[in-house]
Amino acid sequence: MTLPHDPIFDPTVPDAKAALRRDVLARRRSTHAAHGGSAPSELRDRVLVEIHPRGKIIAGYWPLGDEIDPRPTLIALGEAGAQMALPAVAGQGTVLIFRGWRNGDALESGPFGTAHPPPRAPLVEPDTLLLPLVAFDCRGNRLGYGAGYYDRTVATLRRRRKMLVVGIAYDEQEVAEVPAAAHDQRLDGVITDRRTLWFRT
Repeated sequence: MTLPHDPIFDPTVPDAKAALRRDVLARRRSTHAAHGGSAPSELRDRVLVEIHPRGKIIAGYWPLGDEIDPRPTLIALGEAGAQMALPAVAGQGTVLIFRGWRNGDALESGPFGTAHPPPRAPLVEPDTLLLPLVAFDCRGNRLGYGAGYYDRTVATLRRRRKMLVVGIAYDEQEVAEVPAAAHDQRLDGVITDRRTLWFRT
């Protein structure tokens, strides 16, 4: 997936991030080919243990390519009492918006191959955000695709409300260190198909 250049990123770290991104994306492709069939149900079971959905607004994402598939997790959270939502890109360089979604709702095509609820779906602000990633480390640093949408969005939401930000990934996407710039938003936790890691202090 190719995303546009984002000028907010610190020029001292893109080269390291780009190299790491290439390596981990290749690893993720191999992992998806080997475990993509079983991992979504394992992820679902782990998320349902870790996150209490009833009465919460939980935003997930629609998977792209070889990302671990969160759809069984989103369906299960909705059945357990959460109001579910999906992100939409409002414009290049902006923050993401979130619209309500239920299993079976029609989706529209968005930029970069994404899918999102139509404009008639209600706007919501999530209590819990489940987000995709390329790589993560044991300190809660996240490597995304490079456009900065989630970093801007999380920073904005955290200024407005207390929320839980959890990365979703294959376990093989962990790395020793993710290069982090000052604007990068740390995760509160990561849930993989095998483990849960909490970084909150």
